[in-house]
Amino acid sequence: MKEVVQLAEGWSLGYDGSALPARVPGCVHTDLLAAGEIEDPFLGLNEHDVAWVGKRAWTYSRHIDASDTSAQRYERTDLVFEGLDTAAVITLGDRELGRTRNMHRTYRFDVTGRHGGLHVEFASAYDEAETVRAMVGDRPNVYPEPFQYIRKMACSFGWDWGPTLVTAGIWRPVRLERWSTARLAQVRPLVTVVDGEGRVEVQVEIERTGQGAGRWLYVQASVGGARVGTAVDGDRATLTLRVPDVELWWPRGYGDQPLYDLEVTLGEDADGAGERTLDWWHRRVGFRTVGIDRSADERGTGFTLVVNGVRIFARGVNWIPDDVFPSRVTHERYRTRLTQAVDANVDLVRIWGGGIYEDHAFYDICDELGLMVWQDFLFACAAYPEEQPLRGEIEAEARDNVVRLMPHPSLILWNGNNENLWGFRDWDWEPELAGDSWGEGYYLGVLPRVVAELDPTRPYTAGSPWSGSWDHHPNDPGHGTYHSWEVWNRQDYAEYRANVPRFVAEFGWQGPPAMATLRRALPGERLAPDSPGMLHHQKAEDGNGKLNRGVARHFPLPEDDFDRWHYLTQLVQARAVAAGIEHWRSHWPECAGTVVWQLNDCWPVSSWAAVDGDGRLKPLHHELRRVYADRLVTLQPGTDGPILAVVNQTAQPWQASVTLRRVQADGAVLADEVVDLTVGAYAVHRQPVPQELVPDAASGKEFLVADEGDLRAVHFPVTDKDFGYPVPDYDVTVASVPGADDGSLDVVVTAHTLVRDLLLQPDRLGPEAVCDTGLRTLLPGERAVLKVKGAKETGANAVRAALFCVEPA
Repeated sequence: MKEVVQLAEGWSLGYDGSALPARVPGCVHTDLLAAGEIEDPFLGLNEHDVAWVGKRAWTYSRHIDASDTSAQRYERTDLVFEGLDTAAVITLGDRELGRTRNMHRTYRFDVTGRHGGLHVEFASAYDEAETVRAMVGDRPNVYPEPFQYIRKMACSFGWDWGPTLVTAGIWRPVRLERWSTARLAQVRPLVTVVDGEGRVEVQVEIERTGQGAGRWLYVQASVGGARVGTAVDGDRATLTLRVPDVELWWPRGYGDQPLYDLEVTLGEDADGAGERTLDWWHRRVGFRTVGIDRSADERGTGFTLVVNGVRIFARGVNWIPDDVFPSRVTHERYRTRLTQAVDANVDLVRIWGGGIYEDHAFYDICDELGLMVWQDFLFACAAYPEEQPLRGEIEAEARDNVVRLMPHPSLILWNGNNENLWGFRDWDWEPELAGDSWGEGYYLGVLPRVVAELDPTRPYTAGSPWSGSWDHHPNDPGHGTYHSWEVWNRQDYAEYRANVPRFVAEFGWQGPPAMATLRRALPGERLAPDSPGMLHHQKAEDGNGKLNRGVARHFPLPEDDFDRWHYLTQLVQARAVAAGIEHWRSHWPECAGTVVWQLNDCWPVSSWAAVDGDGRLKPLHHELRRVYADRLVTLQPGTDGPILAVVNQTAQPWQASVTLRRVQADGAVLADEVVDLTVGAYAVHRQPVPQELVPDAASGKEFLVADEGDLRAVHFPVTDKDFGYPVPDYDVTVASVPGADDGSLDVVVTAHTLVRDLLLQPDRLGPEAVCDTGLRTLLPGERAVLKVKGAKETGANAVRAALFCVEPA
């Protein structure tokens, strides 16, 4: 049997003539940080002080003993690097093993009989990028950094939410593999379902030693009680397994997520007696069918995910690397973050093309949780040269990762790039390119060919956004996928309602992180929107200007009141995203999905994320839980008054009873009506609100409330600063939860007036405190119970200081 030895220990990092302890997997920044040689670049303005790290060469070293690679027990020993960041020369015993220039590939070197000093010498990523740029020529991109000239995580060069921390290091595990005769070089399972029967076609590639050449071997595969085997005398084999009455894998909310263990063994004997197992491979698979309905209709060209024959409105979020130093992201951290997605009623996660192909742990957890994964190939916001040395690297990278990730049932779509087809058409690239290559050959040639060859069970789309062909503008809302950024950049969030795209793959609105996150990241700073640390941790172009204009369209912009500014910017973020989702969900099936930019952050920063860089939930996260719920009641502006839209994303009809009330600012009910209706499975019901219930916009003191059980929607016909809000009046009582010793509190708020968008910021009660509730609107006499865990401050005064709501202009 093959023997695997992990090489996690014994590494050192050369620095100024000395050797620092190095952690593998890891990177230069984390090793320097652990040694006390640099300050935490996430704090204050320290990012600037460590810019030098990415601009010089680094060497990782350790010793390989002769016994580690001896051919006495095994014919062959391979040195396997699962990830090297990025341009490196690897030597062992003063002999070069090879050179690498791609962070996203696995590398294997034959080191049989070799020993001595193992050195991995990393060139500066900037130097490597400039070398390639000199070979292929300049290409445009959206940031002044050379990320498209090196196959490395693009956002390590900085983004409009991320720091510029250009890493180097052995960022994924490294190991020795000792084997004899033959090994499983590649296992590629094609998993399908036909008429209720699960089928797995296992494509196997075998590598042999010199002594193993020409010998008969035996390959066997098993899954779900089915088992097949075959003798093989070459280097390839195909085995087909059939599982009758298979249990289907479903996205969360549509069914269960049964997973089946798929095992493949390679044996030395041709008769299958199993005298000697040479190698073994295992993954969990799930049986389902997946496709995209891109049919043309009277409204344009659709883009609807179809899983197991069921058409799905995708409730998605975009995912970026969860740390700018990705080797720090553990299995537990993946599970925490993806569970936060599930808690927000998300069913799709799009892995964005400026990051990485994530670790297997990410996809394993998505398999278990029923989160569909949309996987970008790693191209973002730039024109990418198609010449060598990049072209060969890109195809090899695509082949490596398609095969690595294809066993995961959660993976439902391959996407060619992020915004590059759109950029070519709209961002003045064509004149600058002057006929040079820019990536089209990858997205419309190399990548679909690789997917069709290796993973034909999944759909491929050339880019996001993409209308399906050059017959339409790449970001045409009527065709394919659409990115909505004009609203955040220049408009009020009400403009999300101006159109009904077929599938919204990106849109979002910024908000600052939690106060506890800001205090940790900016120690000692007097916080203000324009304080040095706040501006440094705001990477978007005119980000604060856009935040302020977003607030000012609805509220008086606070002056010298950071707490109020912080609440209002988080409130507008939550409202903006909710406005888009409620509008687009109410137009299912014309619109078939929304993917919010973004779920997570890679450091503490003002950004579009729902979960901030320290893992704390913003109000947006709670709003996602509401607007992405299986059942939603919303009030949408219409030409002649509000439209009541009732959304049912379950398999059962919904007998809904909606109470509509036209209410004055003082709480007086002017008119009411109960609307009983039936919403079919996976359907939306829309109807105008009766005229007698339509609030009088001219008065500035009337609004509409729709309630169905615990679901509530409100419609204010004027902006907040034009509405006659009363001074909010409410009582607060605090009770410790009996028997709980984790700082659990029940915070009871009783409203005496209209209290709109009440928010408890739990981290003000303790850095680890969380609350089960986000924004709540209460009518006079109503009561809300907010459940808090992890609080240190428990008095009513401290709790009241952590409560915010809309106030009169």
